[in-house]
This record gives sequence, structure tokens and C-alpha cells, in this order.
Amino acid sequence: MGDFKRIEQISGKTFFVKQGSLYPCLHRLEAQGWISSYWGASEKNRKAKFYKLTKHGQKQLEKETESWRHFTGTVELILKMC
Repeated sequence: MGDFKRIEQISGKTFFVKQGSLYPCLHRLEAQGWISSYWGASEKNRKAKFYKLTKHGQKQLEKETESWRHFTGTVELILKMC
């Protein structure tokens, strides 16, 4: 299954990602050292590029996750007050 369809499936069709936006994002993440890539064979034995989170990327993900939780928690508090 392609990356785009997989994201759509996992998100319950909430997120639709176009090829024109996914690959530039992956390249930016790789340039920042948050992911690494390597070439290998796909499930259908085709040449494919795979991406892996680096240690630096894992630390950044933890920071971003905490920031997101703080943000959504604050929004939830505000909504409860309304």
C-alpha cells in the first residue's frame, strides 16, 4: 500500500496527503537530521526508499508531542469555560 493511502487508512480518511506535499516534507525532515533514508525492496520487490526516525528525531518528536498535548489541553480548558 502506498504511503498516501496508508495515511488515509490509518486516519480513518481524515487526512489526505498528496505526493507533492509528502516528499518535500520528508526531505526537510531528513535535512534537519530527524529522519534518515535508505533504499531497499518493497513488498512487491520493487526499488523503494524507506525512512527511519533518528535518535535526534525521536527527541524532537517527544518535544513536539509534549507541545501538542499542552496546546490541546489548553484549548480543552478554554472550551470548558465557554
